[in-house]
Amino acid sequence: MPYSQNYDVLIIGSGGAGLSLALKLADHSMRIAVLSKFALTAGSTYYAQGGISAVFGVDDSIESHIEDTLDAGAGLCDPDIVRLTVTHGKSSIDWLREQGVVFTEEQTASGEIKLHLNKEGGHSHRRIVHTADATGKAVSLSLIERAQEHTNIDLFEHHNVVELITDSKEGDKRILGAYVLDSKKQAVRTITARVVVLATGGASKAYLYSTNPQSSTGDGIALAWRAGCRVSNMEFMQFHPTCLYHPHAHSFLISEAVRGEGGKLILPDGSSFMQHFDPREELAPRDIVARAIDHEMKKRGIDCVYLDISHKPEQFIREHFPTIYQQCLEFDIDITKQPIPVVPAAHYTCGGVLTDSYARTDIANLYAIGEVACTGLHGANRMASNSLLECLVFAERASEDILQKLPGISPPPLIPDWDESQVSDSDEEVVVSHNWEELRRFMWDYVGIVRTDKRLSRAMNRVELLKKEIAEYYGNFRVTSDLLELRNLVIVAELIIRCAQQRKESRGLHYTLDYPETDDSKAAQNTVLTPWPTDRR
Repeated sequence: MPYSQNYDVLIIGSGGAGLSLALKLADHSMRIAVLSKFALTAGSTYYAQGGISAVFGVDDSIESHIEDTLDAGAGLCDPDIVRLTVTHGKSSIDWLREQGVVFTEEQTASGEIKLHLNKEGGHSHRRIVHTADATGKAVSLSLIERAQEHTNIDLFEHHNVVELITDSKEGDKRILGAYVLDSKKQAVRTITARVVVLATGGASKAYLYSTNPQSSTGDGIALAWRAGCRVSNMEFMQFHPTCLYHPHAHSFLISEAVRGEGGKLILPDGSSFMQHFDPREELAPRDIVARAIDHEMKKRGIDCVYLDISHKPEQFIREHFPTIYQQCLEFDIDITKQPIPVVPAAHYTCGGVLTDSYARTDIANLYAIGEVACTGLHGANRMASNSLLECLVFAERASEDILQKLPGISPPPLIPDWDESQVSDSDEEVVVSHNWEELRRFMWDYVGIVRTDKRLSRAMNRVELLKKEIAEYYGNFRVTSDLLELRNLVIVAELIIRCAQQRKESRGLHYTLDYPETDDSKAAQNTVLTPWPTDRR
């Protein structure tokens, strides 16, 4: 393989957003590269359990889905983006079925076969299309299989982007490609492209406890920030209310669909508590449920609460939640007979790289789709199962814009190779692991579900110290995948804290004891950060 390569489109990320875009472009006579930091299945899409929200029920409507999304977003959703996304729900599901995704169906009393629809928090109707409780796996495997069949798509596993390459022509910055670490060969190659798309997912690994896979380190957000793109609403980090609590269980999510099918949150003594926090009880939006659980745990000094679905018939549980059932059995928890110990955990990044309705960023020919982007869909709190829908809709929107513009985009110039002449191999890898642990711990303690000005200030002080230490390390040693993730994660942590410090109110996922009320005296405002030249190092 050549040390340098050139493509028409470089897609960074192999989840639902990135692969959907690649497939939508692949039939148009262009060369496409898709990079995956680890294996193709290592992203968040593969692990998504719940499903994809779309209006199919006869008693449901587009307007109802819009209203529910706006309500969950706590005044910060862009109504035009919400309508755009929701109205493409059915066509997105139809496209996935064309790619081979098989969704769970049911037979009606009249004998008709139709999609089975779940109900999840924040939704007023059943509208969650799913494949049992492993929807993301079904979507991911189908898209990977289709992408592997296309001769126009090159798939690269274990390739981690070091830095985006840009230049300024007549005052306007444009993307040229990226320097990419081949983790297997431990070599940095240059990949140039006329268009680059960030589809790298979110940043929940900034926190000690997360439902996300190891890949969710905010790489695309940090890359775009250093390149000069604005980011928005990073204070709105969503904590999923129900992550399995067990010393040997790492990042295993208990799907919101369990509550949608009647699962009750209970205390160790068996009493319920959600009725004291919201009339919707277990089906309240995630921020409300997560704060309620956090409140009860701190108030009572308990390690977890419990989610109980055991009152449902055993066959129903095993048919609807086969993955959760089997996973819990491995930890000697039979969910047909026992409640599931659960705790909140960092789950979804509602903010990200600021984009328009065609997924365009501030840099010409650089796009961002999926969780890495801040489109205006989620506002201050993402509603359940709107995320995979967003991936599909904005992959389609980006493809439309790229197909229109690509003929007029000139090929990138010759780019110099990555220079490692002034660095050496590290003899202190322990620094990376220690810094990673410290970062995730203080983010959990100080910038978690409940915040204060003092906690945020403490977190920022620690971020500044870590940034200097990591920058010195980065400047002296050859890059590794772990070092790249840590460098990106400390930037994302700083962005989360800066956004949180600017919001002098509680809204959606951002709750602070210093400003516990929502400020209704003025129109709700997004938090937008613009990088200075010193931020681009």
